[in-house]
Amino acid sequence: MWISERSQKRTVLDGMAQVGYVTLPGDPAGVYLDGERRELPLFGPGGYVWRPARNAQVLVIKAGGDGEAPCVAGARCGQASLEEGEILIHTGTAAIRLSPDGVVNVSGALLVNGRAVLTEE
Repeated sequence: MWISERSQKRTVLDGMAQVGYVTLPGDPAGVYLDGERRELPLFGPGGYVWRPARNAQVLVIKAGGDGEAPCVAGARCGQASLEEGEILIHTGTAAIRLSPDGVVNVSGALLVNGRAVLTEE
Protein backbone atom coordinates (compact mmCIF):
# COMPACT_ATOMS: atom_id res chain seq x y z
CA MET A 1 0.00 0.00 0.00
CA TRP A 2 2.81 2.45 0.77
CA ILE A 3 4.10 1.99 -2.81
CA SER A 4 0.84 3.28 -4.29
CA GLU A 5 0.83 6.23 -1.88
CA ARG A 6 4.42 7.04 -2.75
CA SER A 7 3.64 7.29 -6.47
CA GLN A 8 0.86 9.79 -5.75
CA LYS A 9 3.13 12.27 -3.96
CA ARG A 10 3.90 15.42 -5.88
CA THR A 11 7.47 16.45 -6.55
CA VAL A 12 8.59 19.05 -4.03
CA LEU A 13 10.07 22.09 -5.75
CA ASP A 14 13.30 23.52 -4.40
CA GLY A 15 11.91 27.04 -4.61
CA MET A 16 10.27 28.96 -7.40
CA ALA A 17 13.49 30.77 -8.32
CA GLN A 18 17.17 29.87 -8.49
CA VAL A 19 20.39 31.67 -9.31
CA GLY A 20 22.54 30.05 -11.99
CA TYR A 21 25.33 30.72 -14.47
CA VAL A 22 24.91 31.10 -18.24
CA THR A 23 26.48 28.25 -20.20
CA LEU A 24 25.01 29.04 -23.63
CA PRO A 25 24.42 32.74 -24.31
CA GLY A 26 21.53 33.68 -26.57
CA ASP A 27 17.77 33.54 -26.57
CA PRO A 28 16.94 30.86 -25.63
CA ALA A 29 19.83 30.43 -23.21
CA GLY A 30 21.51 27.57 -21.40
CA VAL A 31 21.93 27.96 -17.63
CA TYR A 32 23.64 25.78 -15.03
CA LEU A 33 21.46 25.49 -11.91
CA ASP A 34 21.50 22.10 -10.17
CA GLY A 35 22.35 20.77 -13.64
CA GLU A 36 22.39 22.39 -17.05
CA ARG A 37 19.03 23.58 -18.39
CA ARG A 38 18.76 24.52 -22.05
CA GLU A 39 16.27 26.39 -24.19
CA LEU A 40 15.35 28.86 -21.42
CA PRO A 41 13.62 31.97 -22.80
CA LEU A 42 14.83 35.41 -21.69
CA PHE A 43 12.54 38.01 -20.15
CA GLY A 44 13.20 41.66 -19.33
CA PRO A 45 11.41 44.97 -18.91
CA GLY A 46 9.20 46.03 -21.84
CA GLY A 47 11.19 47.61 -24.66
CA TYR A 48 14.48 46.24 -23.36
CA VAL A 49 16.28 43.44 -25.23
CA TRP A 50 19.32 41.77 -23.71
CA ARG A 51 21.60 38.77 -24.02
CA PRO A 52 23.48 37.60 -20.94
CA ALA A 53 27.17 36.82 -21.39
CA ARG A 54 28.63 33.36 -20.81
CA ASN A 55 29.19 32.79 -17.06
CA ALA A 56 26.88 35.71 -16.12
CA GLN A 57 24.97 35.09 -12.91
CA VAL A 58 21.22 35.09 -13.71
CA LEU A 59 17.91 34.63 -11.92
CA VAL A 60 15.80 31.74 -13.23
CA ILE A 61 12.12 31.73 -12.33
CA LYS A 62 10.26 28.45 -12.45
CA ALA A 63 6.94 29.18 -14.14
CA GLY A 64 4.05 26.77 -14.61
CA GLY A 65 2.06 24.84 -12.05
CA ASP A 66 4.92 22.50 -11.18
CA GLY A 67 7.81 24.74 -12.18
CA GLU A 68 8.10 22.89 -15.48
CA ALA A 69 8.67 26.05 -17.54
CA PRO A 70 11.81 27.83 -16.23
CA CYS A 71 12.83 31.16 -17.77
CA VAL A 72 15.67 33.65 -17.25
CA ALA A 73 14.27 36.79 -15.62
CA GLY A 74 17.39 38.92 -15.14
CA ALA A 75 21.09 39.13 -14.50
CA ARG A 76 22.84 40.10 -11.28
CA CYS A 77 23.52 43.84 -11.12
CA GLY A 78 27.17 44.79 -11.25
CA GLN A 79 29.01 46.85 -8.68
CA ALA A 80 28.12 50.26 -10.12
CA SER A 81 28.12 53.33 -7.92
CA LEU A 82 24.64 54.76 -8.42
CA GLU A 83 22.74 57.48 -6.61
CA GLU A 84 19.20 56.78 -5.47
CA GLY A 85 16.89 56.77 -8.50
CA GLU A 86 19.68 56.54 -11.12
CA ILE A 87 19.59 54.04 -13.99
CA LEU A 88 22.67 52.70 -15.76
CA ILE A 89 22.52 50.81 -19.05
CA HIS A 90 25.95 49.49 -20.04
CA THR A 91 27.85 46.97 -22.09
CA GLY A 92 31.61 46.99 -22.36
CA THR A 93 32.75 50.63 -22.60
CA ALA A 94 29.43 52.03 -23.89
CA ALA A 95 27.04 53.35 -21.23
CA ILE A 96 24.00 55.54 -20.71
CA ARG A 97 23.43 56.93 -17.22
CA LEU A 98 20.06 58.51 -16.44
CA SER A 99 19.97 60.74 -13.37
CA PRO A 100 16.81 61.74 -11.51
CA ASP A 101 17.77 65.43 -11.98
CA GLY A 102 17.28 65.06 -15.76
CA VAL A 103 20.92 64.61 -16.81
CA VAL A 104 21.63 61.93 -19.44
CA ASN A 105 25.31 60.95 -19.60
CA VAL A 106 26.47 58.94 -22.64
CA SER A 107 29.88 57.24 -22.63
CA GLY A 108 31.43 55.91 -25.84
CA ALA A 109 30.76 56.88 -29.46
CA LEU A 110 27.29 58.32 -30.14
CA LEU A 111 25.64 57.58 -33.48
CA VAL A 112 22.26 58.94 -34.59
CA ASN A 113 20.80 57.11 -37.59
CA GLY A 114 24.24 55.64 -38.27
CA ARG A 115 26.06 59.00 -38.29
CA ALA A 116 28.60 59.98 -35.66
CA VAL A 117 27.40 62.81 -33.47
CA LEU A 118 29.93 62.50 -30.70
CA THR A 119 33.00 60.34 -30.39
CA GLU A 120 34.89 59.41 -27.28
CA GLU A 121 37.87 61.69 -26.68
